[in-house]
Amino acid sequence: MKHVIKIFFLVIVMTTYSCGSDDKKQDKLIRPVKFQEIQLTGSGKTLSFSGTARTDKIINLSFRTNGIITEHNLKIGQQVKKGELLAKLDNVQSRLSYERAVSALNSSESQMNTAKLSYNRIRTLYEKGSASLSDFEAAKNSFRTAGESYESAKRGVKIEEEQVRYGFLYAPDNGIISAVNAEIDENVSPGQTVAVLNAGNAMEVSLGLPESVINQVEEEMDVYIALAAIPGVNFKGQVTEVSPAVDASSSTYPVRVEFTDPSKDIKSGMAATVKFNFSAGDEAKQNIVIPAHAVGEDSNGRFVFVIEQINGMTIAKKQKVNIGELTAQGFVITSGLKTNQKVVTAGLQTLLDGQEVTLQ
Repeated sequence: MKHVIKIFFLVIVMTTYSCGSDDKKQDKLIRPVKFQEIQLTGSGKTLSFSGTARTDKIINLSFRTNGIITEHNLKIGQQVKKGELLAKLDNVQSRLSYERAVSALNSSESQMNTAKLSYNRIRTLYEKGSASLSDFEAAKNSFRTAGESYESAKRGVKIEEEQVRYGFLYAPDNGIISAVNAEIDENVSPGQTVAVLNAGNAMEVSLGLPESVINQVEEEMDVYIALAAIPGVNFKGQVTEVSPAVDASSSTYPVRVEFTDPSKDIKSGMAATVKFNFSAGDEAKQNIVIPAHAVGEDSNGRFVFVIEQINGMTIAKKQKVNIGELTAQGFVITSGLKTNQKVVTAGLQTLLDGQEVTLQ
């Protein structure tokens, strides 16, 4: 009986040991990882800056005199032609000044005509010996003075005519009214913006660039432009103006970029993003660039996991690397990797050096 019990106990122990071994084998997990094969790529930087779309010619319309608006032909989106009357002021003071100038002109003309008659009469008497030289000279001087006063009065009338015309606002060019800042019966002052006229034929983007990149930007440089209002479309553009001086209000250098393939859907005021490629013309310079999240760091420095085949198994091997600058595509690898190697691009924190993996 004792022998039977010992045999039964031995069978249970062996069965338990056997099951534990199977469980251990089943617990062995081969981790799936994502990877990227290393290829040479350009190391240039692509940087984006925000700006605003606008026409290349924007005119702030204003009067050159003060007064109350009595006629107002301005609406947002209105198309206007050069010379078209847009607004008019009551211009009372200017009209009164013009009337006074005309009255002064008429008076000076009358005085000039009187002085001329007197001069002709005394000259005839002087030639006959019936008038003295002093009388002749006095009459001549009076006539000359009256003539000068008349010419001055004529110039005064022209000046006042200009002042009256300043009370009329005409379109200086063909275009579209993009903003209206004053209404009828409103009192405006000289230089106050009444409306804004988009008069250009081309569309451009106005933006500011920091000093860290401004020396890399040149006129006729090709760029790409994206508009938030027109998603999914990249427009081509070209730099047309680069300011040599910083704008004190924004601490950036003003730059203008013109659309080379404009669309009627582009409207002034739209938010724009301009992409500059600062490696243009440097195509010969090629480097190994890998995603930033594929690079880890520990006490020994930067590292990546390289995929290798060892004894028929796929192994993730820890590889020390040296990195260069960070580009839009990732880190430039200066040493530690070579082309056609495969690097793990996700899950570095949970990988172990020499761990078996499967590729996804």
